[in-house]
Amino acid sequence: MKQTRLFFIAIAALLISIYACGGDDNTGNGGDTANNNKNMVTVGVPQEVLRLEFPKVKGGTSEVIVHSTSAYGMTYALEWDHTKRAQRWTCFQIYAGNRAKNWARKNWGSTQWGGDPFQRDPKVPANEQPSVRGEFSGSHHPVTNSYFQRGHICASEDRVYSKDANEQTFYMTNMMPQVSNLNEGVWQKLEARVRTLAADSKTDTLYICKGGTIDRNDQILTRTRSGFIVPRYFFMALLAKNKLGYKAIGFWVEHLDEDHSRDNLANYVVNIDKLEQLTGLDFFCNLPDDIENRVEGLATENVMKAWGFNK
Repeated sequence: MKQTRLFFIAIAALLISIYACGGDDNTGNGGDTANNNKNMVTVGVPQEVLRLEFPKVKGGTSEVIVHSTSAYGMTYALEWDHTKRAQRWTCFQIYAGNRAKNWARKNWGSTQWGGDPFQRDPKVPANEQPSVRGEFSGSHHPVTNSYFQRGHICASEDRVYSKDANEQTFYMTNMMPQVSNLNEGVWQKLEARVRTLAADSKTDTLYICKGGTIDRNDQILTRTRSGFIVPRYFFMALLAKNKLGYKAIGFWVEHLDEDHSRDNLANYVVNIDKLEQLTGLDFFCNLPDDIENRVEGLATENVMKAWGFNK
């Protein structure tokens, strides 16, 4: 009996170490109240930046763009750098209310778009965006000479709860150049895994931030024919909330023109502290500092256990 009791105590201690306890609302209240690095709503900065999926906003020549629908609220948000002519990240949530499938990408074939709803973002100057056709496909990987595809950052399949929301994922500000081996390979595999994680019965809400590297020259692979950035790396940062609290995981993927679709996804896992070092971004800054520090600093091997990844 004593051994059984000690066993359950050990399991409880492990769960506490993996999940940081917190409150239930969307703005990160819970835990200790101290939060020294949260986003602030100021002139020109939308109130959505207080949501948990947002990283620390860079500001300067960058602007937070929010896309939404009247029925479902925010579809996704992105930080657009007007000088670099690129998005720094895209963030959004997945939860039970927006996991419904009421639309499919193939449905665009019977609309006025003829199956190709890619378009410029109406909230960003057109001259800062890649042309809808030809800019990426007319540019090539510096080593293999493969052309680039229009790679979604907020995946089309993550926004199939309405036609309007799905259409917004085809804005060119939500695209980054990716070779097909990445876009249709390990990146697509990761996106599918994210949806599986969001559908887990243990998950209340999944907070997601994704993007490609644009801020360091050594993290830029090349540029397109009109000078748009092609990231050398792509990343995902996930924060899950359930009745136990919060847990977080990061993924870091090199932009290689190689088929890695059969890779073990555990090979791409990093903890959030490491992902912040790699990207220069401050993820999940709206969490109370005590919770943020615990979920982001958890050892990578424990992160993998918490999320069900095995090497």
